[in-house]
Amino acid sequence: MIDIKILRNNPEIVAKALHDKVMNVDLDRVIFLDKERVRLGKSLDMLRARRNELSSQMGKGKPEPTMLEEAKSLKEKIQAEEKILAEIEEEFFTLYKKIPNIPTDDTPVGLTEDENQVVKQWGKIPEFDFEIKNHAEIGKMRDWIDKERAANIAGARFAYLKGELVRLQMALVQWVMDTLGDEEVLKKVISENNLDILPTPFTPVLPPLMIKTEPYDAMDRLEPREDRYKIEGEDLWLQGSAEHVLGSMHAGEIFDEKVMPIRYLGYATSFRGEAGTYGKDMEGIIRMHQFDKLEMESFSLAEKSHDEHLLFSALQEYMMQQLEIPYQKLQKCTFDIGKPNAKGSDIEAWLPGQNKYRETHTADYMTDYQSRRLQTRVRRNDGSIELVHTNDATAFACGRILVAIMENYQNADATIRVPKVLQKYLGGKEVL
Repeated sequence: MIDIKILRNNPEIVAKALHDKVMNVDLDRVIFLDKERVRLGKSLDMLRARRNELSSQMGKGKPEPTMLEEAKSLKEKIQAEEKILAEIEEEFFTLYKKIPNIPTDDTPVGLTEDENQVVKQWGKIPEFDFEIKNHAEIGKMRDWIDKERAANIAGARFAYLKGELVRLQMALVQWVMDTLGDEEVLKKVISENNLDILPTPFTPVLPPLMIKTEPYDAMDRLEPREDRYKIEGEDLWLQGSAEHVLGSMHAGEIFDEKVMPIRYLGYATSFRGEAGTYGKDMEGIIRMHQFDKLEMESFSLAEKSHDEHLLFSALQEYMMQQLEIPYQKLQKCTFDIGKPNAKGSDIEAWLPGQNKYRETHTADYMTDYQSRRLQTRVRRNDGSIELVHTNDATAFACGRILVAIMENYQNADATIRVPKVLQKYLGGKEVL
């Protein structure tokens, strides 16, 4: 949630955020309800104080009839106002949670995703002297991808990945863990991007694949619910990305400033309904109900959090460059960054089989929007306590980067060359 002070002192900022993110919340109603809950809170405090005062007087001797009558009246008034306050609180927080995070000043204003801005292109688009194939054709020819049998077992948008494609994914996972766990790599990326943050390595995590409703909602990642998988009869959902269970893992905790930042690299099989996308990418493994993903998550101090976001974005570019896959970087506009984001960027890899760039990475800057409900805080060296800031970003969505490698590194015989940085993780193999 946003800071209540912004709602009370600068409602025009909230109104602009709602407009720029194309979100519909009755802001006047939210403001009215907030004023009412404050007014009723003060009224109840006064009534309870008088009740306590009266109880003290009555305890000193036999109470007079007027005192008994007043005590009865106070009890009824308190019960009535508590009921009204509870109803107002419920409506207020239902609406208050719908207010999005405030975009940063440097986030481009745009009312459709078409207004995202291409800010960088890297790499040379590969040229082929043979008829290129898409990843689905290569996967079928090499018996690496089997969607037909998966459909028999689990339905559409599932696949069996087999053979050397699996080994390639495992090589990718190990390389990413080594890269993000290497302090020297982080120092290099931080220096090249003029960032003022520590080179704290990422701790690899295998997180739970399920999450309870309360933390999922507090992360503001539960919606849209039609895109999530609920476990029947349980207060559990299948997580849709590792950051959902990484960002919530320290709910209610207080860090010491000296341990900040805390960075995690989560590897998880994730699940999404992909509601409303029927018919798109049905041939391959780009848009699946189940997919493996490496996700970066961090908890940092407020004044360091924007540089933390820039680090995550820079690391995405660094790893794409190490794989030598052409890409373009997008600065996402206000419409496309998402409700809990203050800022966001995407990376799109060039896919020769589709002859266009496709999204493979996103980086989300959350400020304290998530930690406010999760109550994840930090104790400063001076003893003060404040909310941490959170960032999350894709290290690699495994399926999509496998697609990019297969299509950019393909040979005429449907074999694929192994990117140099991954060869040592495959026993020195250069071709699969």
